[in-house]
Amino acid sequence: MSAARRTDGPDAGPRRVVLTGCGALSSIGNGIAEFTEGLRAGRVGTGDISVFDTTGFPSGRGHQVRGFDAAAVLRRVRPEATGRATRFAAAAARMALDDAGLDEAWLHERRGTVVVGTTDGEVGELDLLTESALTLGLAAFTGASLGRTATGGLALGVVRELGLSDVETSTVATACAAGNYAIGAGFDAIRSGRSEWALVGGADALNRKTFAGFARLGLIAPDECRPFDTGRAGLLTGEGAGLLLLESEESALARGAEIYAEVLGYGVNCDASHPTAPEEDSVARCIRLALENASVKPEEVDLISAHGTGTPTNDTTEVAAIRQVYGDRPPRTVGVKAMIGHTMGAASALGAIASALAVRYGFVPPTANHRTTDPDCPVDVVPNTSVDADVRIVQNNGLAFGGNNAVVLLGRHESPRGEYVR
Repeated sequence: MSAARRTDGPDAGPRRVVLTGCGALSSIGNGIAEFTEGLRAGRVGTGDISVFDTTGFPSGRGHQVRGFDAAAVLRRVRPEATGRATRFAAAAARMALDDAGLDEAWLHERRGTVVVGTTDGEVGELDLLTESALTLGLAAFTGASLGRTATGGLALGVVRELGLSDVETSTVATACAAGNYAIGAGFDAIRSGRSEWALVGGADALNRKTFAGFARLGLIAPDECRPFDTGRAGLLTGEGAGLLLLESEESALARGAEIYAEVLGYGVNCDASHPTAPEEDSVARCIRLALENASVKPEEVDLISAHGTGTPTNDTTEVAAIRQVYGDRPPRTVGVKAMIGHTMGAASALGAIASALAVRYGFVPPTANHRTTDPDCPVDVVPNTSVDADVRIVQNNGLAFGGNNAVVLLGRHESPRGEYVR
């Protein structure tokens, strides 16, 4: 049994870490109830992008957060004074706190950790600042406009929104694996006793710079993202946030909290093999690191929430790495990006939330938009329709540019007496 799964106590070693609150903003729903419903239904959130002008691009489609009223959720952060990604992060943190059945006073009485992962930070604000500078010149560079561009503002936005002080705060910029990196950091902080709670995850907003970059790389799908499909033609950029409230098992049980799942362990590595393409052996090593850290055997894993971008290179490489670890009968492997798009720094955080929901509610979300599985991706992708299943342990993959890989293992929580606790 891993240290992460041992019983709390003065001589028991590292503490067990559980997930008790989730906050989600996505193209298929805002808030955990809508997000869960969207996953079960296999809802696809693709639509026309309106947050910036897509004129001149081959496609103007993506996954935009809609129906989100920041002013109705945020209490301290002023929406007009912050960037879109910061608003997402702060709102998702507020949602996670409420979902956990906690109030700010509980956080204030205990030392905590806030880690937010991102790919772009507030690049959308830089886009707007650049447009203004072309018209106004140096007059566009005011203190207020520059302040909205700070990447570190994502985590600080969470801190400001919740009125926190005794808290360790950081923003992690390991691209599309950043959400899992943040979860790992929070897991370590609680397991070691350095923090009593952690708000961790990722957030990113749609912006012209990233959209243009993927378009120039030829990675934007013309219609839909189709992970593991013979006809896949690329990804669709998206936006959103996923924030998770983690605490020790002892704390959660003492207050009678409902537990989504236990964080069993994680693995991270960086091979720096290629600026954009994943490397099979490195991804396989990262999976093995996570399994070892969690003391989980490959045959115990029921489901893999894949990085699954829908690009030809990622999908075949990721499946090859999975089969390198799991052999010829890998677990079901699904790509939720078909539904929510590639939300960059929020991607693996939202994937972790989807994984926890699968454990708690006993279902496997589908790989939407699927037609025919690529023979080079021989896995059960659970095409188009969710299925009920006894899901005990889920592996959540995050694979980023530059070879930054992060894998998190989540499992059904059992009490020290071996009882299943919801």
